[in-house]
This record gives sequence, C-alpha cells and structure tokens, in this order.
Amino acid sequence: MGGQMYNVFGKQVASQYLAMGVLASLFGGVAVATSGGSAAKPTTPGATPPINASSSDEADFIKKFLEQEGSAEKKH
Repeated sequence: MGGQMYNVFGKQVASQYLAMGVLASLFGGVAVATSGGSAAKPTTPGATPPINASSSDEADFIKKFLEQEGSAEKKH
C-alpha cells in the first residue's frame, strides 16, 4: 500500500503513522485530563482566615462585619 511519505527528523514516515500518532496523543491527552485529580480537602463550615488587623478597632470592625454577613446569608 503506497501513500504519502513525510520527512520527519530526517526519516521517512508514512501518513497513516502520523495520523495514528495524532489520534493517540489526542485521546491520551483527553484521558489524562479527565481522569480526575486528588480528592479535595473538605473545608469546615464557618472557618475563617486569620484576621491581620493593625489595630484592635479594625479587628473588631472586621469581626462585626463578618457576623453581619453571616446572619444576612442565613436569612436568604
């Protein structure tokens, strides 16, 4: 079976081998991408990041704001 030959890195390669290589890399890449990753670590509800306030007034304001937003979120 004849066919088109291509010069790849100085070697003659038949077109059907190039097509099979492209399809194998395509489906292999899709399989790797959709295989899933490690399980996500569950987050604890209500966990907040540490407050890095420069003063106690700022820290109190942030705490009050977070409490208000939490109560407003529960109403919806």
